[in-house]
Amino acid sequence: MGCFASRQKETGGNRRKPTSIGDVSVYVPGLRIPQPVEFSQSLGDQLPKTLVERLTALRTRIVVMANQEGPTITRTRRKTQHGGSTLADLHQALEDYLPVLLGLTKDGSHLQCKVQFNWVNQEDEQEETAISNVWYEILSVLHLMAMLQMSQANLLLLPRGSSDGYHPKISEENRRASIDIFLKAAGYLDCAVKHVLPQFSTELRRSLPVDLAEGALRALCLQALGQGVDIQLGMAIDSAKATLAVKRRLSCEMVKYWQQAQDNLMNLPLANGWGEKHSLFVKWKYVEAKAAAYYYHGLILDEGNTEKSHGMAVAALQAADECFKESKKASEAFNTSSPTSRTPPLFGTMKYLSEKIPKETSSKVRINRDLYSYEKIMETAPTLPDFALALKPDEYQLPSVDASWSEASLGTKNTSNHM
Repeated sequence: MGCFASRQKETGGNRRKPTSIGDVSVYVPGLRIPQPVEFSQSLGDQLPKTLVERLTALRTRIVVMANQEGPTITRTRRKTQHGGSTLADLHQALEDYLPVLLGLTKDGSHLQCKVQFNWVNQEDEQEETAISNVWYEILSVLHLMAMLQMSQANLLLLPRGSSDGYHPKISEENRRASIDIFLKAAGYLDCAVKHVLPQFSTELRRSLPVDLAEGALRALCLQALGQGVDIQLGMAIDSAKATLAVKRRLSCEMVKYWQQAQDNLMNLPLANGWGEKHSLFVKWKYVEAKAAAYYYHGLILDEGNTEKSHGMAVAALQAADECFKESKKASEAFNTSSPTSRTPPLFGTMKYLSEKIPKETSSKVRINRDLYSYEKIMETAPTLPDFALALKPDEYQLPSVDASWSEASLGTKNTSNHM
């Protein structure tokens, strides 16, 4: 297509590197930050002035807002002078920009490779990546839209002081809203993988920064779904109607989401602060999910009336206890890695399990050791049941090209472009 890619490393760096990102319920890898682009130099003689000015204005708005907030947007809740949150405003700016931007792809337009788009990377060792391809810009926009959703979910899932003045809580409304947000974020990422990445040549894919690599995008999508199931499990725990079987199914599904997320990150060069922290977060949540799954699997096995089922139940509960202890170490490793973070007070799934797992494991082991032989108790943990994954990304489709690109508005210039 005549497109080319360039990578440049700014020793000074345009990104701010916070030493701490505060309380983290939902880890958001550092946001990709757009750098200024001169549309008029690349497109001034190709498009009507009004359209070039519109593209410039829409993107400049995003550049200003994103650079003001930078990576720290994940822990800010400041309001703009108009009363809306910065997250919502930046997300709206991206939504306004995308239909106009997509005009550069219209009918295989030769304009696809006219503009060089620069973005500061957060997980890549290179400070900045500039690629002359509009699909790189579209991919970066979708990534940023997804990360803003994840940031919003993090804010909703930070426990707040309650009326009793003692136990911080998260409202039912916030938990339900966060699930919808996770599905929306997963939808943007799923669209990026299925509909935007295929627009790149193999060579151009290799030029992408690691935070836009297919494995990273898939891992983020699975992370969003895994955290959505985590909230569902917490709500099931609070519900008197939810059976052990339901809780086991949800926890086993959660294990699969996190395991797949980990698999997708495994071969990526996530060496710097943000990338390494991302890997540690996924590892932590994977081990935490296994603790929940083994716990509920153990309780169901213990309902059996055979020596074998009771022995397997104890082995599962012991595995749950081991995973729970490992998850606490994984959490500490995540929080102490740069940029440092804090785990908010436990809530939902892990608050409940932090109390139940040690107690149940100790009780069941003691009872069953009195009843059965030591050898039966020490068998390896039973295999977890394999359930189909129920939670799916919201379906997101790229918007239609903005009406400003219509034949009528472009007139003879548009006609000449297709001659």
